[in-house]
Amino acid sequence: MRRLLPLALCLLTGCATYHAQPLAPADLARRFEHRSLADAGLHDYVARALGHDITPWPPAQWNRPLLTLAAWYDNPALEIVRARADTARAGVDVAGALPNPTLQLPFEYATPNPGPGAPFSLGLALDIPIETAGKRGYRVDQARHLSDAAQLGIQTEAWKVSGQVRDALTALYSAQSHRSSLARRVADERQVVAMIEKRHSVGENSAADVSAATLAMNQAQHDYAAADAALSDARAQLAAAIGVPLAAIDGIRIDPASFASPPPAPPAAQAQRDAIFHRSDLLASLADYAAAESALQLEVAKQYPDLHLGPGYTYDTGTRRIAFGLAGITLPIFDQNQGGIREAESNRKEAAARTTALQEQIIGELDQALSRYRLTLHALDFADAQLNSAKRELTGEAARFAVGEIDRLAYTKAKIDLEISDVSRLDALVTARQAAAALEDAMQRPLDREGSSVLPHRQDEEKR
Repeated sequence: MRRLLPLALCLLTGCATYHAQPLAPADLARRFEHRSLADAGLHDYVARALGHDITPWPPAQWNRPLLTLAAWYDNPALEIVRARADTARAGVDVAGALPNPTLQLPFEYATPNPGPGAPFSLGLALDIPIETAGKRGYRVDQARHLSDAAQLGIQTEAWKVSGQVRDALTALYSAQSHRSSLARRVADERQVVAMIEKRHSVGENSAADVSAATLAMNQAQHDYAAADAALSDARAQLAAAIGVPLAAIDGIRIDPASFASPPPAPPAAQAQRDAIFHRSDLLASLADYAAAESALQLEVAKQYPDLHLGPGYTYDTGTRRIAFGLAGITLPIFDQNQGGIREAESNRKEAAARTTALQEQIIGELDQALSRYRLTLHALDFADAQLNSAKRELTGEAARFAVGEIDRLAYTKAKIDLEISDVSRLDALVTARQAAAALEDAMQRPLDREGSSVLPHRQDEEKR
């Protein structure tokens, strides 16, 4: 009987039902291991984001926009903020819900019986609350602003994820390029060691020359091993940024064209405008401030009492009574909600201070990132000049070697000089790319169109 009454009430009022969704670690691990860049759901997601299909799928070469979309599809951090935004959207419905009336069923038995009727009293009454002073509207406004902040939180997290993909790609390109260049240098250093050892055997070079050449070869081999380890780390970093197992990125080809040269530095005024008007975390902070404003308005409105209508019918030992009056009015005669108002004012002041501090921090980070990026571009220009000079020098040495003016040892050393300049130029390029990443993070915008993408909705979000 105790279960039948709630069930009957739910059938009458249309209650929702509970559906269990248990989590099992083994199932979660299995789903993660099955993630793949060839997934059909990812294909549909990317096609919706780009506005056109990609055939064949998966693509022969991946670039930053495509891998960013893959990360937005699979990265678990975005699932968290998406769920948080869903909770905030539901909060708007909760804030806008009308308060439910209370049904009262009084029953009394009188002895002795005071009237001519039956010796009991029973009735049916309602307590209908009515909010005044626009409290419900302020509550809805607060919930909407918090929902806006949560939606902007998705954009903030999406940018963080895209930055992780960008940084992983930079590390991957750097490791691959260093390893290729160092592989050539190791081969040339071995030739130098072999030639000097041969000359030492016939008395043309000293033992110190052999030791110096061997030391240079060992250093090149050490650098190659470090680049090989960095390549493994970069692959793991990329897989983690996308949200797929390491095996999912085995064999994929990365388009190197976007790493050839970094884009020019934007004008300072444009960079500051992008940072102030487009950073989602700053816009979310403004939405939090608007929510604090609405919360203060709600606390002020709470000074005014709500009404409770109490219509009802009562049978009282033969007498029938119909009530139309007020069930009650809360009288704000003690504190008039002054404590709640002061707390809301303090929260608004804190929200304003957070927004101001965040904007000042953004401007400071932007100025520093822009200055550093310009310096790295100058350093890259200098490294380009050195590399071009080394190429011209090697061309001249090759011509002299062809006509017999220099021997193979001198020519091989010239090749090593070029390889050293090539690594120096690569280091300067990676440094510039890292500075560009810091500038992009300060603006929350890519410096080139190649890195830009639009965050589309997941299919499960559209169903909701």
